[in-house]
Amino acid sequence: MTHKFEDIIARQKAHAFVILVYQTTRIFPDYEKFGLSSQFQRAAVSIAANIAEGYKKISKADKLRFLNMAQGSLEECRYYCILSRDIGYIDIQTYEALNNAVYQASSFLNGYIKG
Repeated sequence: MTHKFEDIIARQKAHAFVILVYQTTRIFPDYEKFGLSSQFQRAAVSIAANIAEGYKKISKADKLRFLNMAQGSLEECRYYCILSRDIGYIDIQTYEALNNAVYQASSFLNGYIKG
């Protein structure tokens, strides 16, 4: 059992993904600052933030609602990874790093939900 949200491995993996997204979106064109860069960053942050927020919810239904929102944001980020690759903002190595990070976060989140 964890005593603080920082101990949740799913949140740690999500946080690592957020850092990678911020590092990656720095190279996006300036005109994407309020477009794809912002959307990608907000969706990534939402994953870890919803895990943290759900952590202190007392009812299982409330906790699951926040964890489900985190899952939705994960899937949104999967799409932004694909889009970023397909429009040439990132190379295949960066795409694979992002995809691997989102996969890890997703796997641990699913485990946390079932746990």
